Amino acid sequence: MNVLLSLGFVLTWSSGFIGAKLGAGEASAVTTLMWRFLPLALVLLAVGATAGRRAWRGMTVRVTGRQVVVGLLSQSGYLLTVYYAIQLGVSSGTTALIDGTQPLVAGALAGPLLRSYVTGRQWLGLCLGVAGVLVVTTADAAAVTGVAWWAYLVPFLGMLALVAATFVESRSPTRVEPMTAMTVHCATSAVVFTALALAFGQAAPPAAPSFWLAVAWLVGLSTFGGYGLYWLVLRRRGLTQVNTLMFLMAPVTALWGALMFGEPFGVRTGCGLALGLAAVVVVQRAGRSRRAATRPA
Repeated sequence: MNVLLSLGFVLTWSSGFIGAKLGAGEASAVTTLMWRFLPLALVLLAVGATAGRRAWRGMTVRVTGRQVVVGLLSQSGYLLTVYYAIQLGVSSGTTALIDGTQPLVAGALAGPLLRSYVTGRQWLGLCLGVAGVLVVTTADAAAVTGVAWWAYLVPFLGMLALVAATFVESRSPTRVEPMTAMTVHCATSAVVFTALALAFGQAAPPAAPSFWLAVAWLVGLSTFGGYGLYWLVLRRRGLTQVNTLMFLMAPVTALWGALMFGEPFGVRTGCGLALGLAAVVVVQRAGRSRRAATRPA
């Protein structure tokens, strides 16, 4: 089950970069994000209203406020930077590669903030993953021309927002039902992106069928799949396991982008994928060894 969850998480999270590429060809980032979240939030709120008080049990003002902050960071902040970077011309693969530095930041902060210290073998796996990200990043960036240098800094802001959201959620003393949390997050993002789209005069959606195909792709695969599985895997497997799987997003997205959009995928990208797979194997085995060592005799 854990293997299937991990595989599903990698594929559906990677699909978000591809969906952003599809939407960027028809509309601005805020337009795409507004129509991704506005109908979805209305549906989720309607479902939550019919579910009764049980679904919202324990959702005090403080708990709801924390979930709003998590939604602002992990959805609004993270996705806006990803979409804007792709709109600026950064390829979907490169954007995913830059976001792939998240595990290093989260791993370094996990100890002092969460008292979840990373073992030596897990650090080895994290370093292998970073090496894979660097290999693929340099290969992909060298093949892309005509993009301003500062555009590559935009995804870093989104990476930091996602790291912050992960720590805010991990330090929460109250566990919120996944569907309830997703409803709050999506409603928050719908308000943010609708306000931005109206402020910039970009609320009207294009009539092209490909735009609505991108929206359906993003809602089905990226939101319910990638975003939902992110928090599920985080709760079941822990922060280090999630961070290791994040290393696979970059090469998987690069391969996906090459097949769908003709983005470059060469030998160096393949080497980066191999390093990412090695990182996952090392950390997974280290996690099992650690659990076995701490299990009561």
